[in-house]
Amino acid sequence: MTSPDPYETVMRLAVLLTGGASPALAWGHLGAGGDPTALAAAAAAERGDDVGAVLSASGGAWGDIAVVYAVAVETGAPLAETLRSVAGSLRDAAEVSAEVRVVLAEPLATARLLGWLPVAGVPLGALLGSDTIGVLIGDPVGRPCLVAGVVLIAAARAWTRRLARSARPSSTVPGLDAELWAVALSAGASPQRARTVIARRSHDVDERASRAVDDTLDLALRAGVPAAELLRADAWAARHRARTDGREKAARLSTRLLIPLGVCTLPAFLLLAVVPVVIGLLRSGTFP
Repeated sequence: MTSPDPYETVMRLAVLLTGGASPALAWGHLGAGGDPTALAAAAAAERGDDVGAVLSASGGAWGDIAVVYAVAVETGAPLAETLRSVAGSLRDAAEVSAEVRVVLAEPLATARLLGWLPVAGVPLGALLGSDTIGVLIGDPVGRPCLVAGVVLIAAARAWTRRLARSARPSSTVPGLDAELWAVALSAGASPQRARTVIARRSHDVDERASRAVDDTLDLALRAGVPAAELLRADAWAARHRARTDGREKAARLSTRLLIPLGVCTLPAFLLLAVVPVVIGLLRSGTFP
């Protein structure tokens, strides 16, 4: 059985809460279809336990939803309205991450495919009538070619993996800190209380995001405007930047992957496929 989409579940929860259902009853309705997370949340709400901790234990997208849920409950923010707005923002952030991974998939797949080129060159030489394996293993010139080729293949794969890691999107949800602050402040919590609640509930500390929130709070104070709306705008801008930066990294990755290809993969192909054929021809005396 496919697990229900967490964001869809939360949107339904918001609708049920808006209709007047209590959290325990709303979670119970959602769990009637067999969703284990909803059932566990319903039981926790019925007992008066921390529903956020139950959601966090489910892992995946539920972890971010749990933080929002817990901050809303602890600060007294309207739960239905908060879940409706923030769940959409979290889904948007998840789609940004998925979109970047899709864009990265093509250049990475191409690099992995070309990484097998030196290995494929060995049987290719045999098809041309050359004892490529015999030369690489038994010939005094072939053995260094074999060692150097293997080293270059390993270096190319390690280099490619490193480039791929640098281009992957961060696991941190862009704009989540700003969303949490907006939830807390819109409920009337003071900045000091909001900071305490968020620090206790949020496990991933992003120093850059924290500084951005502080700058926005300072701007709101100086301008005399509500900080919550400015923070929601910051969250939207963070998601937009994440999408743009992800696409730029993917575009740069396509170019950077050419470096290990030229420096390592192609020389390895020459050492493992071309040089043994030439050595075999020279040793046999059939070289024209």
